[in-house]
Amino acid sequence: MTSLQTWPLSLLLVIAVHCSNSLEDNKIPSLCTGSPGIPGSPGLHGSPGQPGRDGRDGRDAQPGEKGETGERGEPGQPGVRGLTGDRGDPGGKGERGSPGECAVAPKSAFSAKLSESRTSPLVVGDAVRFDKIILNEQGDYNPETGRFTCRVPGVYYFTVHATVYRSSLQFDLIKNGHTMASYFQIFGNWSKPASLSGGTLAHLIPGDQVWVQMALGEYTGFYSSPKTDSTFTGFLVYSDWKNSAVFA
Repeated sequence: MTSLQTWPLSLLLVIAVHCSNSLEDNKIPSLCTGSPGIPGSPGLHGSPGQPGRDGRDGRDAQPGEKGETGERGEPGQPGVRGLTGDRGDPGGKGERGSPGECAVAPKSAFSAKLSESRTSPLVVGDAVRFDKIILNEQGDYNPETGRFTCRVPGVYYFTVHATVYRSSLQFDLIKNGHTMASYFQIFGNWSKPASLSGGTLAHLIPGDQVWVQMALGEYTGFYSSPKTDSTFTGFLVYSDWKNSAVFA
């Protein structure tokens, strides 16, 4: 081998020895320093750590200011009905009440007759005014008009007794302008007075009126004298007032 061929090999040996001496001294020469490597891939996430210890209690602070009252909430659904409780003990006896008013049954009755001055003349369509009062405690009959005015509702009975003398007679029992019953007696050329009587039941309410009315112009033979009378009578049979027991 020639000297020219061995020269490169010798140079490499010198460099190797020099580098080995430097490595021993922990000093890497610039000739042995390589290029920076490519950054590695990110590592995997580690497992969760252990829970930390509870922190220390804070010191007591001053109470905060009271907040504003909130809006009223919607009513809740009704609860389930509870069980019936046991019956309580009887209460004590109350004080005696004050005496009440005495109950009085409703009353209405009247009777009136014709005075001698009223027997003539009698006009057809007019109420016969029985002007001489026999009984009229409640004042329901008016002798000035000859009309009875109902004050207590219920069923009434009305009756008329007429003395007829030297004339025929026809009269009607009228309720609020409508005929309830009619009665008739024709003159029979008798020398003494005769009688004509009639009556009827009627249901009345407060304000209703009942009276006797002449029916025909030529039949007006109502008669009255010291010895005989013509009368109009009415009275309450029973009341249908719901609270009739306290109606005076």
